[in-house]
Amino acid sequence: MKYCVLMGSPRKKGNTISIVEPFIDTLIANGNDVELIWLYDKDIQPCEACRVCQIDWSIFGCQHQDDAQGIFDSILSSDVIVFATPIYSWYCTPPMKALLDRLVYGMNKFYGEEKGPSLWAGKHTAIIATCGYQLEKGADLFEEGIRRYSKHSGLIYEGMLAERDLGYKTEFIDDLKIQHAKDFANSLIQRFS
Repeated sequence: MKYCVLMGSPRKKGNTISIVEPFIDTLIANGNDVELIWLYDKDIQPCEACRVCQIDWSIFGCQHQDDAQGIFDSILSSDVIVFATPIYSWYCTPPMKALLDRLVYGMNKFYGEEKGPSLWAGKHTAIIATCGYQLEKGADLFEEGIRRYSKHSGLIYEGMLAERDLGYKTEFIDDLKIQHAKDFANSLIQRFS
């Protein structure tokens, strides 16, 4: 299986990557391919709902000449898309939100003169999130958004790993959180074996 991990954190040594790394290590140790894409390193323009992408149903077709096309190609060549993000104001970070908006149009040819196909239908999605609030009030809105997003796009939502940060004066990563990340990876591996 090939996993595309879309990293929405601006911090290369932050909480989110500290959970993503053991997740990725577990996937690779079990023979999976993983591509990690740092969204803050990419030029991702916001969607303008111009519908240029709806003209040709065989391509992404966006008018913006930025890094979204390469991300689109990576997603199309993957089996599983993992949305990894810290939660800011009850949702994902800005580059991930911009990408989600671009993908819902460019991948789903639903918005033109005639309804076309979903180019990524049948792919699997999962979330890895970190937040400061209790999980049921910190990551729940993003999870519900991705559930609906996945259903709308014909994607198969596989679940979320969310971990809470108790504050700047506490150490975030510990053995239990690392084990949760490994367990989450193993649960996905078992589903697809």
